[in-house]
Amino acid sequence: VQLVESGGGLVQAGGSLRLSCLSDGRAFSSYHFGWFRQPPGKEREFVASISSRGLGMRYADSVKGRFAISRDNAKNTVYLQMNSLKVVDTAVYFCAAPLPDSELGTQEFQYDYWGQGTQVTVSS
Repeated sequence: VQLVESGGGLVQAGGSLRLSCLSDGRAFSSYHFGWFRQPPGKEREFVASISSRGLGMRYADSVKGRFAISRDNAKNTVYLQMNSLKVVDTAVYFCAAPLPDSELGTQEFQYDYWGQGTQVTVSS
């Protein structure tokens, strides 16, 4: 499974961005997907995840109510809508997928496929 993120950029605090993750399409609807981020100088952390059919979602406490994960199985794409962005949201954002039939996880080790990441910078 190959994953390619897009949609990152520079935005002012309070603004919005939508990230996209395009998969190469192999049995896309069989996979859960997750978004992680790595702030400058810090470890990578969980942001959100969505189940294969899009019925289940999980969010980090730090983004609940501001970020929304969704997917379009017809377009082999997963999205992360980010609203009310804060300076602390500045990070490289990664899309990831676990092996099929895995649980909907929040830990890095639960994911097997990763994109290259897209930079999100929030200015004050």
